Amino acid sequence: MKTAIEFIAYIQRMLVEGDFTATYKYALLHAIADVCVESSSVTGNSKLPIQLDVLADKMLRLYWNQARPFGGSSQTMQLHQNSDSQKQIAIITAVQSIQQTGLYNINQLYKSPHYKTVHRVAKAALKSGPLWRLQILAKKEECFLYPHDKSQNHIELNAGIAGYFREFYHLITYLARAAWIDKIISFKHNQYLVGAQANLPEFLFGQDRKALAYAKPLLQDIQKNTCFYCGKKLDQHAEVDHFIPFAKYAFDLGHNFVLADRTCNNSKRDYLASYEHKFKWEENNLANHANMISEELASYVECDKEKSMSVADWAYQIAQNSAANLWQSKSEFRLA
Repeated sequence: MKTAIEFIAYIQRMLVEGDFTATYKYALLHAIADVCVESSSVTGNSKLPIQLDVLADKMLRLYWNQARPFGGSSQTMQLHQNSDSQKQIAIITAVQSIQQTGLYNINQLYKSPHYKTVHRVAKAALKSGPLWRLQILAKKEECFLYPHDKSQNHIELNAGIAGYFREFYHLITYLARAAWIDKIISFKHNQYLVGAQANLPEFLFGQDRKALAYAKPLLQDIQKNTCFYCGKKLDQHAEVDHFIPFAKYAFDLGHNFVLADRTCNNSKRDYLASYEHKFKWEENNLANHANMISEELASYVECDKEKSMSVADWAYQIAQNSAANLWQSKSEFRLA
């Protein structure tokens, strides 16, 4: 089994020595990290099989917003994701053709006849290049993360690798996103679009604020118009909070939303809440009202209570390992 230092060193080498003519490899690295966090079956030294269908779906989610025009409505404002100014990457092209039909929400895509087609494109793009080229460094094939077996419809992370992806998730996704942004800016045909605008990271990886608006009335009903954290009656300034902070896991999951008053939300910020709040969240969102949340929000955000639970377990395990402070209230923290 490789050590943590060897793992981090390899990720660093991959980003420096790898041949990145498009952004697919950054997306794949990010997608693998996401799947490791969302999996409930990872132990310290275990191997982890990941189906290519799952990775293809993750790639779609990462590229969905990026297929939109940048800073305008014209398709000429499309950011290219490879070095060929005459040809866009296949996933972006496929997603863009669907969005031009008026379907802009990826969660609605799953109910659409278009899903199978665009998923097939994503899977083909994954298998044709990045899956087998991610680990080619300095023109040498290395299989540090997973063996290359093109006959299989899955990859299997080597012993301990999934655990390291979980342990260093924030670092890996930060590095992948930063390198992704730099690569997009480096393409000459993007530079006139990006210019000096500072909102490129938000455009590429930001959250959909509309989803929070759809969640608010449902949460008011479930929580009987009281703050999830302090229990006080909510006023017009109630805010939807990501129970597992967005800064720790940068995807919207319907079961991860709670409604809080502005004081509690501003105080909690990017902290994990105490175990007292965690147990309440599990009972409220994952047990008593799980089906209601899925029925009401599945058209706007991903709703998977098992995935939400796995992400929560991962976040609290990392907090325990690092002896982090957990937020209890405006003036109180507790040791994880």
